[in-house]
Amino acid sequence: MEGNIFEKILGQDSLFLDRKAFDHAFEPTTLPHRDREVEALVRNLVDALNGHIPSNMLLYGVPGSGKTVVTRFVLGQLGEKGREMGQPVRTYEINCRQVDTRYRVVQTLATKLSQRGDVPIPFTGWPTDRVLEHLVERMDRAGGVHIIVLDEIDNLVERAGDNLLYNLTNLNTILKRSRCCIIGISNDLHFTQLLDPRVSGRLGQEDLIFHPYGASEITDILTERAKTGLREDVLEQGVVQLCAALAAQEHGDARRALDLLRISVQKAEQRSQTKVDPRHVRLAQSQLEHDQVTPVLQTLPLHQKLVLFSIRINEDNGLRNISTGEVYRTYSDACLNVNVEPLTPRRISTLLNELDTLGMIMARNVSKGRGGRSKQVNSAIPKTVDAITTMSDADPLIAEAARCRYRLQSHL
Repeated sequence: MEGNIFEKILGQDSLFLDRKAFDHAFEPTTLPHRDREVEALVRNLVDALNGHIPSNMLLYGVPGSGKTVVTRFVLGQLGEKGREMGQPVRTYEINCRQVDTRYRVVQTLATKLSQRGDVPIPFTGWPTDRVLEHLVERMDRAGGVHIIVLDEIDNLVERAGDNLLYNLTNLNTILKRSRCCIIGISNDLHFTQLLDPRVSGRLGQEDLIFHPYGASEITDILTERAKTGLREDVLEQGVVQLCAALAAQEHGDARRALDLLRISVQKAEQRSQTKVDPRHVRLAQSQLEHDQVTPVLQTLPLHQKLVLFSIRINEDNGLRNISTGEVYRTYSDACLNVNVEPLTPRRISTLLNELDTLGMIMARNVSKGRGGRSKQVNSAIPKTVDAITTMSDADPLIAEAARCRYRLQSHL
């Protein structure tokens, strides 16, 4: 092979103008079909420009329904207007899957407000109350209105409880020269059931529901992004509509549609083709499902495989919204069938949370009244992926479990 191996690829004309237009973190200048949600945020947050305290808000919606991008767009406009008016408005966004403890959230906020000469706050080691004192001091020093966005707030509550939310919603009783507003973003409409009533009352002063996008709405979003990110006339008729239809089938996730379109264009480029057609979309769909799910299924620890196996076995029997008790019964039978000691129900609950985080399942907390709390579990693995076969090929014990018979609850 002569010459540098990258020269051939570098010499090709790209179908992209700007690949960033298809990133999940891209902030568009227009937000199709989210006028109502933008208006609701604006009407609340305008109080910050008058030096008043906006109401705390909770934003709900399925993944990919625009919660985060709408919030960033509105806060960007708010900050711009605040600078123009000389009215300081500071905003902070924290992803609670990455920063998921009470200490780390407070430490991150205080660090964002640090100035030269301030004592550095370590990642661990201080009492949380001490870090909170520094946060209050720095917020007052900065003055103005502080807006704290907690993305995936339900994850923080599940892992760390609601003590932090109590502290944050109580800040305005402590601050002397500044004000604070909390915006929580969640995929779970029911997560406030986990909160102390005093916290949920303060936090959810205004709720805003983001409904899933329909296929026609996703089509409009993709059309706008294509204008920014792609060269003219590279998409054949039906490509955008197919990407939108496939994403709409999965709870109206616009991010999924963007991934499909981006990979479709890449498939055309890899074949040195100047047009993207529906065949490239189908190739992109297969790649997404395989690349995202198969490696995870193959490398899960044994007990996570057995838990996921138990969920899929029940779903194959027609059951939906499977209770943790039913998952555990099937899991225990599977362990018995392969001579493995089963874990405790408490540990299995933790494994379900981990599978939920990985995107393998959807686990929703439900109240049983006096019977306490439980989870309703459904698989989130695409139907085109045979999870049991994939896990069986990677692990002989799962293959053995799959050959056995199980006493399963029938679909009601």
